[in-house]
Amino acid sequence: MNYKIAVCDDEQDQTEYILSILAAWGRQYGCNCDVSVFDSAESFLFDYEDHKTWDILLLDVEMKNMTGIELARRIRKDDNRTEIIFTTAHFEFAGEGYEVDALHYLVKPVSDAKLMQVLDKAAQRLSVEPLSVVINCSGETLRLYESDILYVESFLHYILIHTKDNEYRIKENLSAFAQKLSDDFYRVHRSYLVSLKHITRISRTSVSVGRTELPLSRGKYDDIHRAFIEHN
Repeated sequence: MNYKIAVCDDEQDQTEYILSILAAWGRQYGCNCDVSVFDSAESFLFDYEDHKTWDILLLDVEMKNMTGIELARRIRKDDNRTEIIFTTAHFEFAGEGYEVDALHYLVKPVSDAKLMQVLDKAAQRLSVEPLSVVINCSGETLRLYESDILYVESFLHYILIHTKDNEYRIKENLSAFAQKLSDDFYRVHRSYLVSLKHITRISRTSVSVGRTELPLSRGKYDDIHRAFIEHN
């Protein structure tokens, strides 16, 4: 398992200590930790604009200018999946973590045993997260949850991913993109890939996803009917 982890702390000694614990945890847990370090909330946000695929964030509460709490609020506008762990010298800040669904508060100096325990809990929670796919769209790296994807259509060398709230146009081959998804998706036509969980109607010539009707290739009616029943 690979975990993308960010440590955001303006105290260098504390950062180096946390990095040593993360390395030890990775070896013990048998996983690869891709760790990045930021000395301010602003520097993290600058990177975050292009890469929004973090698994675990270790945020110092008391940083200059923007605090860890304020940074977490900004992150939660886009991402409800990332596990946030706060570090602080003052435990009275702990109550503010509930609004951003923080996993834990660790009081400095951080205990290596306690941090490893919290990291174990973060890994367990991440392991039961819904399936997702990472895409590059308009210069940004985004994570889309499969449960939010309604259907995908292809246009020459591009595909348009339709989700519950947005549309994402990326340069990708439909067949290659289909291989990144689970078998909850079905190729109804050479130009369309549909989420079986979002189909509302199936006819001999089309399938409906909400109010959108998509063509169904000849000879696929029995197969998609069977797949639909098995996945719902």
